[in-house]
Amino acid sequence: MVNEALVNMVIKDTQPFSIVDDDGFRELLHVLDPTYVIPTRKGLKAMVDRKYKDAKEKVREQLQEVAAVSLTSDMWTPLNMDAFLAVTCHFIDDNDKLCTILLGVEHFPKSHTAENLATGHIKIMEEWCIKDKVKCLVTDAAATMTACVRSMNVRHAVCIAHALNLIVRKSFEEISSFNDIRSKCRKLVTYFGTSTTAKERLAQVQEQMGRPVLKMIIEVDTLEQHLQHARASGGSPGLSKDRHHPSYSPGV
Repeated sequence: MVNEALVNMVIKDTQPFSIVDDDGFRELLHVLDPTYVIPTRKGLKAMVDRKYKDAKEKVREQLQEVAAVSLTSDMWTPLNMDAFLAVTCHFIDDNDKLCTILLGVEHFPKSHTAENLATGHIKIMEEWCIKDKVKCLVTDAAATMTACVRSMNVRHAVCIAHALNLIVRKSFEEISSFNDIRSKCRKLVTYFGTSTTAKERLAQVQEQMGRPVLKMIIEVDTLEQHLQHARASGGSPGLSKDRHHPSYSPGV
């Protein structure tokens, strides 16, 4: 029971396997259950792997029961420039409930050509045995993604959120006066982000006004840049309260 709770904590909170070596964590478990034998890093990793395999098998069985699925896909490149291909599956179950499952975030070291992208998508689809069930693939409007989907003979839909983002960004570029305001805002945010004194003073003023202490944020063009900036700055993506970003485990 404790092992299961430990595994669930590691997965939900994206904790490192080395947590079992932390003195404070070991002391806490000893207080809760002095008889509990804490697993090693290797043992904990093995338990997480089993949990993943069990969950993945259950999801694979669930996917075999549905007649059709749609996929959403995106390429993501973090600050270290290691590219990843993320694919999410959507379908309606027997209870008419919309279900969403992250099939994978695969390391993608190859060139982002249409052919390589198609190969990456097909690999994931075959792994989950849904190649013949995919009715639609939603991506951004990048030329390589469009060509990729076309080569797969699957219906293609452009992500509406991405399209709206491009429309709004293009509209902003057409308004010179608004661009001046945006430029001034970026400089203001940069100032508060690089000056410890200014940042602390901003927090003090917000407290004096009886308002929540929020952080300044920089404007970004896409969701990917939005998340990269948030991780790089150690803050939350927005003038908002600090909060952890949700993370996913495939099939869990």
